[in-house]
Amino acid sequence: TLFLHRAQTHRGVRLHAIAALPMRIWLWLTTAIVTKEWVACHRKHHAFADREGDPHSPLVEGLREILLKGAFYYRKAVRQPGMLEKYGKGTPNDWIERHLLTPLNWTGILVMLAIDVYLFGFFVGPAVWGVQMIWIPLWAAGVINGIGHALGYRNFEVKDESRNISPIAIWLGGEELHNNHHADPKSAKFKAKWFEFDIGWAYIRTLQAFGLAKVEYARNYGSAALRHDEHAVDAAA
Repeated sequence: TLFLHRAQTHRGVRLHAIAALPMRIWLWLTTAIVTKEWVACHRKHHAFADREGDPHSPLVEGLREILLKGAFYYRKAVRQPGMLEKYGKGTPNDWIERHLLTPLNWTGILVMLAIDVYLFGFFVGPAVWGVQMIWIPLWAAGVINGIGHALGYRNFEVKDESRNISPIAIWLGGEELHNNHHADPKSAKFKAKWFEFDIGWAYIRTLQAFGLAKVEYARNYGSAALRHDEHAVDAAA
């Protein structure tokens, strides 16, 4: 949520290298995700949200399909000709990206397996590794892309079917506030109502306090502009 989503995809926050590099290494170890591929897929999702062309819409593909096979739809999308060139611009192209994180992306999860076996033993270690391997495919590719466009409440009547899964957004780093995000994708802050809590924003503010993050844009949800938008939505309804 911090590096791939809010920083790289939407540019709502800029992370210092001291903060970004550990995130990149952890993603390499636990997901095999290539930054440019993830960014391209998610940008296309916003460009075609819940209509033909969306890489992972439950309205197009079916909720069960996205819940159980979300990661496969992601892999299918990033293999499309021209996809990365069109939607993946501006992602890291430094030495570590060119020589390790991209060409050897699948090596990371094998290194993680070795680490888990060393830390937890030959029986518990692989179980810990298994949980790590299904965590992102299940919660991000499945629940956020599936449930987040099918079930929940809406603060904003956007063109797609995005939903807020829970007002207390902790378990998935703040991504549960999915409708709020789709209403203002560039914002580094997903919270929109007083009763909502976005733990990802709390992380960003903490990093900012230590000079490790710079917020480029975070919408002021208490502003007169938002109240005007809400009145307009109410009137349209």
